[in-house]
Amino acid sequence: MQQSYSIEKLIYVQRKSIWPLKCIAESNRPCGYLLWANVVLRMGMIMSLRLYLPIFFLSCTTVTTPPHQFSFLSLGDSYTIGESVPEGDRWSMQLAGMLRANGLDVGDPDIIARTGWTTDELQAAIRRADNTKKYDYVSLLIGVNNQYRGQGTEKYRTEFRQLLQTATDFANGKPTRVFVLSIPDWGRSPFAKGRDKEQIAKDIDTFNAIAQEECKKAGIVFIDITPFTRTAEGDTSQFADDGLHYSGKQMKQWAEKALPVVKGL
Repeated sequence: MQQSYSIEKLIYVQRKSIWPLKCIAESNRPCGYLLWANVVLRMGMIMSLRLYLPIFFLSCTTVTTPPHQFSFLSLGDSYTIGESVPEGDRWSMQLAGMLRANGLDVGDPDIIARTGWTTDELQAAIRRADNTKKYDYVSLLIGVNNQYRGQGTEKYRTEFRQLLQTATDFANGKPTRVFVLSIPDWGRSPFAKGRDKEQIAKDIDTFNAIAQEECKKAGIVFIDITPFTRTAEGDTSQFADDGLHYSGKQMKQWAEKALPVVKGL
């Protein structure tokens, strides 16, 4: 990745005989030299930087990274933030990289997500963030903590519907630029050992059915990644070290499932 330099701070480096002016960006990496012969620095006089400003810009190059063509916002909970895995393993980060590799110049996602959030807590956090930016693509993955805490399905339906509207607002009013991932089935994780995995699966299916219904009403695409999380049972490489959240290997499958869908939005 190229580093961007800002010309805000100059450091003057004194040399024994020639006394050149060295331009250093805030990264402390040199970006050029100004050399001149007939100056009066040897006599102890300080020349005005203003006189040499044109020369400065000729000898220093500011390197900037061009912005990506498309922006991306990812909303959710621990599955979105990628709990217990490196940043690059997050499913949304992997998806952005896949999209770029497939010719769609999408930047790495902005993320509003935190482990443990339910639908109402995500909505409250979005309000606190006061993010007025608009995005080309917006993802939403939320609901596992509603299920885990035993919250009612109608509460989830109401709050999920509101989040779909919030996501659409972020997408500049375009529901066709919003996509939702289904809730993973944590009942197949090592963390859930000894729990009623069949009941957990039934609950997850109920919440996902609600999400899919609301997406259909809103004209928003719904991507079912839950089967991947069920077939991961017994494979420790599919899970993070905490035994509950998923590894980059598992989340890569989510990104691969979302890739053709997002390319078609």
